Amino acid sequence: GVAGMARLHALIAEHTGDADPEDVEVRVGIETDHGPWVEALIAAGYAVFAINPMSVARFRDRHRVSGAKSDPADAHVLADVVRTEAHQLRTVAGDTAEVEAIKALTRTHKTLIWDRTRHALRLRHALREYFPAALVAFKDLDAPDTLELLGRAPGPDAAKRLSFKQIRGALQRARRRDLDVKAAEIQAALRTEHLGQPPVVTAAYAATTRATLAVLAVLNEQVHELEGEVEAHFGRHPDAEIVLSQPGMGHMLGARVLAEFGDDHARY
Repeated sequence: GVAGMARLHALIAEHTGDADPEDVEVRVGIETDHGPWVEALIAAGYAVFAINPMSVARFRDRHRVSGAKSDPADAHVLADVVRTEAHQLRTVAGDTAEVEAIKALTRTHKTLIWDRTRHALRLRHALREYFPAALVAFKDLDAPDTLELLGRAPGPDAAKRLSFKQIRGALQRARRRDLDVKAAEIQAALRTEHLGQPPVVTAAYAATTRATLAVLAVLNEQVHELEGEVEAHFGRHPDAEIVLSQPGMGHMLGARVLAEFGDDHARY
């Protein structure tokens, strides 16, 4: 916090003494390149070197072979690294606030997609246990039509009662093509006999499926919302046109590239 940063400045001032601040270079080794603490160090005029924790682990072996880890010992390792290896390290990039905002959005967007994939795989595992016909009928478990139809009929018996009109309506709302053909295929797959579980077990699995479907629906909504935010922020950045000029680069991928490489033109 602010008080901790003030104490750090005071500690450093004790070592610099009466020297002219223009003649003093303070080097800081730290295992991250973002966050308010790093921003405060940079704002204070320190040379901040972000060192990958895996690299720090290798440097730690030069001091101790026991593998023991402690904060004071790690601080000593980091200080020694920036003292002797600064010519091999890069200072934290001078990215603008705009690209930091894009980085926050794109990384969260990517994380939500990973979360959606995890929940879809959990749903697939559950369906395999009690409702394998659903895996034949629905290819994309996180698609809007799949979520709607499974929400209406999360169990084998209810799925067999789905009408052609209900299935076709869900496909139409999801903007699918070849509605009649696909609806007939889904209905036939749901009415095919498969191995199952006792009714009480099936009911329990159906309840867990409804919960997973609700989570997937929210994740779909938020992924879509963040896509709009990413495109808006990326479109306002002055380097967007340059990034988009690269072959095969769209707005989402371009935003991720800009976020990870930054906009410090002197960085590399």
